Amino acid sequence: MPEHTAASRFRLSGLCFLLQILNILLFAVFARYSPESSPSHCPPQLDCRQRNQDSGFQQPRFWDVHIQVLLSFGLLVAFLGRYGPDSVAISILIVAFAIQWAVLVQGFFYSFLNGKIYVGAQSMVSADFCTTAVLISAGAVLGRVNPVQMLLLALLEVIVCTVNEYILLSLMGVRDSGRSLTVHTFGAYFGLMVSRVLYQPPKDKRKREERQDMGHQTDVFAVVGTIYLWIFWPSFTSSTTVLDNAENWAALNTYFSLVASTVATFILSPVLYEESTPRMVQIQDATLAGMAMMGMAGEMLVTPFGALIAGFLSGLISPLGFRFFTPVLRSRLKTQDTCGVHNIHGLPGILGALLGTLLTLLATADTYGDRLELVFPLIAQGSRTVTDQAFIQLSALPLTLLLAALGGWLTG
Repeated sequence: MPEHTAASRFRLSGLCFLLQILNILLFAVFARYSPESSPSHCPPQLDCRQRNQDSGFQQPRFWDVHIQVLLSFGLLVAFLGRYGPDSVAISILIVAFAIQWAVLVQGFFYSFLNGKIYVGAQSMVSADFCTTAVLISAGAVLGRVNPVQMLLLALLEVIVCTVNEYILLSLMGVRDSGRSLTVHTFGAYFGLMVSRVLYQPPKDKRKREERQDMGHQTDVFAVVGTIYLWIFWPSFTSSTTVLDNAENWAALNTYFSLVASTVATFILSPVLYEESTPRMVQIQDATLAGMAMMGMAGEMLVTPFGALIAGFLSGLISPLGFRFFTPVLRSRLKTQDTCGVHNIHGLPGILGALLGTLLTLLATADTYGDRLELVFPLIAQGSRTVTDQAFIQLSALPLTLLLAALGGWLTG
């Protein structure tokens, strides 16, 4: 991380103080706990379409999502030997601030009524999703921005992320329960655009291969982070799907994608690199890629073998991306990507959105059965055709890329 002078320490301290006081004041004025938790009591003025009510919300799922955000992403940036300890501390700072800020910003969009924001357990889950996008973006600029700049990035990105989510999920009716678009794709390209604006040619050639600065300790971080991904990410992906469905396709498809993407890494890595066994960091990257692929398609895939195929393809994308795409980003597009978010979040997120669009075209009562009304209520009600829904799913991709690029450029 950049050197910490006395002035920079006081700037960080002062900014944390100002932002925390701001959050406290805003919570005092606007935030209240939701008086009713039953779906039947949801006020008609509130937008409850994209938010499971607390009565259907299972508290263990919140724990899974929060542990996923705090532990897994903190450990996933610790594999970089040069930045490990500092990056984990900054990740925790980002989580601590962004969750508060996201609850407020999202509340103004989704649950603002009579001058108040009504906060429930699901508000925290939604805030965790937005915080995840910020952490992904932070991975692209890690090591080139100081903690003060990281906080400013979080402050601005939460706003743009919420706007993008509101347009897609509420106004357009896009189905993206596991957030291939609104978290993985948005966070990756927001961070890459910030990185492009801040690009400076490396003074030391050794810094060009930051990801290769790894040792035994960093491999341990990758091991623990990957294990947490395997344990908690299926709940993360399925936390906004229909909770009372005994056959939770999103969680099952995520597991199938995980196993296939991991095997794919063992197939391709020895071909691309002079190692008989992939490094733990490469397995970690493939795991993330498989999860990003399942974000939109997880609740739509009707067969296990489809999830295996998607996971296998995503497991090939990550090592190919680091081998061929990353040098192009650095040399041609002048974009430094410290943690490789383009390969483990961006590209898999885009492919996941395209897969979700394709699966939308198969959304019929014959293939989905009773789930059609749960996954695509507008199609089941007859107010939107399958073709219209697929077009909306597809159009959400360029819109997300546009908002991410514009927001990242302004932030940078």
